[in-house]
Amino acid sequence: MEGALPASALRPLRLAFLLPAGTNRFLTLLGRQIAGAQDQLTSFNMRARVEYIESFKPELLAQHLRQAARDVDGIAFMALEHPSVREAVDGLAERGVPTVTLISDIANSRRVAYVGLDNRSTGRTAGYLVARFIGRRPAKVAMIAGSLSYRAHEEREMGFLHLFEELFPQIEVVGLREGLDDEGRNYRQAKALLAQHPDLAGIYNIGGGPEGIARALREAGRQQEVVFVGHGLTPETRALLLDGTMDAVITQHPHAALMSCIAIFANLRAGRSAAEGTAAPGIEIILRENLP
Repeated sequence: MEGALPASALRPLRLAFLLPAGTNRFLTLLGRQIAGAQDQLTSFNMRARVEYIESFKPELLAQHLRQAARDVDGIAFMALEHPSVREAVDGLAERGVPTVTLISDIANSRRVAYVGLDNRSTGRTAGYLVARFIGRRPAKVAMIAGSLSYRAHEEREMGFLHLFEELFPQIEVVGLREGLDDEGRNYRQAKALLAQHPDLAGIYNIGGGPEGIARALREAGRQQEVVFVGHGLTPETRALLLDGTMDAVITQHPHAALMSCIAIFANLRAGRSAAEGTAAPGIEIILRENLP
């Protein structure tokens, strides 16, 4: 079986998690979750390390994949949709080092599994929330993505756009900007959107850096008027929900993602199908009134 790991291996299975470096708070939480889960990993006879890689650089990600494979038995990573990353994944499969994509997938590759949301459905969900908060009136909304080199962000954009075309044609999507998950860049992008469209009614933050958008909304005095939906429940988005700047956060549990990765690698070591006994993560919608 492609990607299968030796069932007889007695030494701990060595795993590497490759995550983008930067200010995305959800990814920071995920990295901490992995680093702090060594006891759980030991119970599965596994060890894991976390490596942070400069974001949005596919050639660098491909290089780190090949380097990590020299001394690990499996790799989980947040993929960039790029030929060099696909080539690295396929090369690792040839060498018997299985890879699992995490949060964002890569098409037509030999990765063994994807752990993350159905991002097209997620984008539609975000669009539905924005539209229902706005109500059935003509309005303008905009999107800020981290980077469309993430398949997850591209699929969220598509889902968001199609939802409005199908169900809310009176609401116009006026633009998509990339903020690279950076608070400062998101601030500038949101400020420009608000200046260009003084009647803007909604913003969907596809990636990270929500604090920058919140800052632009507050400076414009529009934090209680513009519907603001984003991703990842963190201390920062929690605070924005509590003060009313954000209206909804779509999230998944970092611990559940980690446990799915563990289950996948355990399956491979035992010679089972990668996804056996694992469940696809569900979308959780957090509002101020149901904060956990």
